[in-house]
Amino acid sequence: MLEVIIIITIIALDQITKYFTVKNLKTDGSFTVIKGFLEFCYVENRGAAFGILQNKRWFFIVLTIIICAGMAYYLFTYKDTRMILRISLAFILGGAIGNLIDRIRLGYVVDMIHIAAINYPVFNVADSFVVIGTILLAWYLLFIADK
Repeated sequence: MLEVIIIITIIALDQITKYFTVKNLKTDGSFTVIKGFLEFCYVENRGAAFGILQNKRWFFIVLTIIICAGMAYYLFTYKDTRMILRISLAFILGGAIGNLIDRIRLGYVVDMIHIAAINYPVFNVADSFVVIGTILLAWYLLFIADK
């Protein structure tokens, strides 16, 4: 049950931030939070991470559905797994579904967070949870699994 709450919360946070980004930044440009460090801006990402594989919408939709189905099956079938594994999969699923909603509904993913200090590519809340979930999953696989 906790996993479902995490997934729904991540999707809601992601979609709410994207809604406000479109509403406030699509025509107005960017908003600086900390000068030279952090800003919010509107970006339409038609590719994957770092803008690779541009305009492969259906590829990403199908791939995301297949991967999410596999993770959801594992998450809801094997209830005896460790909590860190369950949370990592919930983070990845919530983020993936958040971006999937954009791809299906808009044809692209709305990104808005830009760390200007290192000129890091613009990303969104869903991306953040996918990355955090992947780091937790890697930690689990490297240091906890089979122990």
